Amino acid sequence: MLMYNSIGCVTPLHALVRHSKFEIIKSSHTRLCSSKSMLTVNGQSPGPTIYATRGDLVIIDVVNRADQNITIHWHGVKMKRYPWSDGPNFVTQCPIRPGQSFRQRMILSDEEGTLWWHAHSDWSRNTVYGAILILPPTSHSFPFPNPHAHIPILIGEWWKGDVQQMMEEFLSNGDDPRPSDAFLINGQPGDLYSCSTPAGFNLDTYKLSVEFGKTYLIRLVNAVMDSIMFFKIAGHNFTVVGTDATYTKPLTTDYVAISPGQTIDLLLEANQPPSHYYMAARVYASGGVFVTTPATAIIEYGGNDYTAPPFPLLPSFPEVNNSAASINFTKRLRSLADAVEVPKNITKKLFYTLSMNRRLCRESRCVRETRLVSSINNVSMILPETTNILEAYYKGGNNGRSATRYATAVSVLEYNSTVEVVFQATNIAGGVEHPMHLHGHSFYVVGSGLHTQGYDSSKKHANGKRAIPGPTIYATRGDLVIIDVVNRADQNITIHW
Repeated sequence: MLMYNSIGCVTPLHALVRHSKFEIIKSSHTRLCSSKSMLTVNGQSPGPTIYATRGDLVIIDVVNRADQNITIHWHGVKMKRYPWSDGPNFVTQCPIRPGQSFRQRMILSDEEGTLWWHAHSDWSRNTVYGAILILPPTSHSFPFPNPHAHIPILIGEWWKGDVQQMMEEFLSNGDDPRPSDAFLINGQPGDLYSCSTPAGFNLDTYKLSVEFGKTYLIRLVNAVMDSIMFFKIAGHNFTVVGTDATYTKPLTTDYVAISPGQTIDLLLEANQPPSHYYMAARVYASGGVFVTTPATAIIEYGGNDYTAPPFPLLPSFPEVNNSAASINFTKRLRSLADAVEVPKNITKKLFYTLSMNRRLCRESRCVRETRLVSSINNVSMILPETTNILEAYYKGGNNGRSATRYATAVSVLEYNSTVEVVFQATNIAGGVEHPMHLHGHSFYVVGSGLHTQGYDSSKKHANGKRAIPGPTIYATRGDLVIIDVVNRADQNITIHW
């Protein structure tokens, strides 16, 4: 489901112009005793980190040297003045064809904190992704003591096979997609998986060196395809100070639950007896089959006055299906402002039911005679393949004869409107968690709860006062989530899941 508005003309001030070059190439990488050729940026996965300051203009020349179309999305950036650089192929831009290049621009108008970038075509983002670190301008400071260093930590996934081929098979035969073979921290699975190297060698393990008494800002990104992840560091607490490039009230905790596409900023104080400690990421899954072995990295204290253990201490995690641990962490987050002025006058209301359905499959190769499809209001989105989204919307298309129909669906919003969106997650065909991501804007979550219990609308304004604006929210099975969006109209709005 996509929501569109007209493009306004705003010229925010920018401090510096920063240039980068992204070359999309296929390169060979080995994990878990298997090698494969996969899409990367500059031969890296994760790709290069973009460092910038709020107000900067960032210019990235994307050169496609691969054999398939590609686009890059700047996840969480509002893309003011440059909506055609946002990344969704055939929505805000045409894909970059093999052998072609495209100059993408983004102004970091009010973003400050951690965001990320990733491919926005097919499942290419499994290997094509990286972090965006946005510092405050020199005239401002962090709302917390300056850290000794900024450490990007990106959680990803590894499939031994070709991800694009796996996706094509899943779409053609109607079977469920195969779960990944491992999770990754900064591109490495750690030493707990079968065929990974022992802790003493660390060939498959990312290592972070720290100094006792110093504080580090962990820039955590969940870049997995579709899983909430628990993240912990053995023997240490940390303090959450931001999420999705928005500062939060400090929250001291020993774990976080981070949704796919979300970022969280954590202050880690190296205050434990010098040794080696695991940082680890393990999946949260309310249903289905996932890899439950955690990805690990190692924190190494500096100095020569201690003997490192043969295996670092491993943190204890909540149970894989512990919904309370996931939900309670999110509910403890608070906006840095004591009272947030959320919109009061709603000009349009939208109600969306989110479902996983099975649609009749007419092709003989389908395994179950049906294929898995996701839908909003029982409509499964079809992106155009040869034209832009508005032309596809106005021309319409063949919807077939099924309870879940295919369509190119668009909601049109008026300039400067305030929209209340209600997401109702269902479990028609064995529901899963649904990430809801808004391009070009932030929104306020003003209410949520189980739909079986109903929602007290009188609490909406009170809930909104502590809401944290952001571009991504997660709806679990049976959830009812209410958000408010203000359409400022100097960029497009795209919502997808």
